[in-house]
Amino acid sequence: MAITPSYLKKGDTILIIATARARSENEIKPSVEILKSWGLKVELGPNIFKKHHQFAGTDEERAADLQWAINHKTAKAILISGGGYGSLRIIDKANFKPFFKNPKWLVGYSDTTVLHSRLTNLNIAAIHGTMAFQFQKNAEATLSIKKLLFGEKVNYQFPYSTLNRIGVAEAEIVGGNLSLLYALSGSVDDVSTKNKILFLEDLDEQLYHIDRMMLQLKRSGKLKHLKGLIVGGMSDMKDNAIPFGKTAEEIVLDAVKEYNYPVCFNFPAGHIEKNMAIYLGKKAKLSVTKSKVSLNYL
Repeated sequence: MAITPSYLKKGDTILIIATARARSENEIKPSVEILKSWGLKVELGPNIFKKHHQFAGTDEERAADLQWAINHKTAKAILISGGGYGSLRIIDKANFKPFFKNPKWLVGYSDTTVLHSRLTNLNIAAIHGTMAFQFQKNAEATLSIKKLLFGEKVNYQFPYSTLNRIGVAEAEIVGGNLSLLYALSGSVDDVSTKNKILFLEDLDEQLYHIDRMMLQLKRSGKLKHLKGLIVGGMSDMKDNAIPFGKTAEEIVLDAVKEYNYPVCFNFPAGHIEKNMAIYLGKKAKLSVTKSKVSLNYL
């Protein structure tokens, strides 16, 4: 069972840092106001608004802010400002050992999969959810982060997809962005999926890239021993002049066709407007029936 950071209460402190692409003060300001309306104190990373090419400061500056957040003795959560690309460049510069003394919720998605994968391997729960620069875009998605941070009960239900495979699974959820999981393969942050529910989402990829990445997961054994598979947004996929012949969802289903576990598509998480927050590393029950899909935490 993963280490679960303490749930937040009014008066607690949340930190906002940038580990990847630069985001402006105007982009982050709405999230600060929303977090304060929840009764939280907000502290920004010392280098959060620095710029170095497309990044939020140099690798050293972003790594320093990540370490500052890890080391922070009183904060209860860390919110990543935005994604893009960059966390992979700094992950090995950070010492995560202080997390065991002061575990914090780490919230983000997409590029944040790099950080989430490190925490998964350290057996520390985290939150896959909307980042700071998007807080004002969908109230329901943002509110779902509050519910998870404050430990409120969450039960997601949504309509059945014709591609779904029915069944019930109880296990911890791991995963995140497919491209990042692919990039982490074979590294110290490669995630074990055995007896877990795997969550996948992605954005702006060529369909043949999706096929290649899914085959890599399959050939490395990551799809064989799953308890279940959750597929979130597969958004803005690209095709060649000669069509690949399958949608991203059909590619995923084809990769797991020989295995016997529940699979659900169109889960409301990922690079979509209503990016509902989910716990990573906490045991969940996934139920896929002929009429609906539900996910709740045990």
